[in-house]
Amino acid sequence: MAIMITDECINCGACEPECPNNAIYEGGLEWAVNDGTSLSGLYTLEDGKQVDVTAKQLPVSDEFYYIVPDKCTECVGFHEEPQCAAVCPVDCCVPDPERVETEEQLLLRKERLHL
Repeated sequence: MAIMITDECINCGACEPECPNNAIYEGGLEWAVNDGTSLSGLYTLEDGKQVDVTAKQLPVSDEFYYIVPDKCTECVGFHEEPQCAAVCPVDCCVPDPERVETEEQLLLRKERLHL
């Protein structure tokens, strides 16, 4: 399952540089699939929508840091645990109960993001 940042976030930013997928953004900032990757062309998001990897997408949150679920791999393939959760001083990086995913799914996403 993807990790999410709850509204208890204090906007300290400790999580952002720890993400190996560049899936964490400051509230209000737009994101793109290719941020922090070498991807080019089109990418299919989990909802089936195809987007240009350079196209800016709307922020998930305007108020606090957020994690883009389409880019989160829970650090599978990189680390033993999600690094955002490991460094969060207020424990607001938690599993998203609405996005349950297997390790295989997370590894596949990692491979797609890091060709």
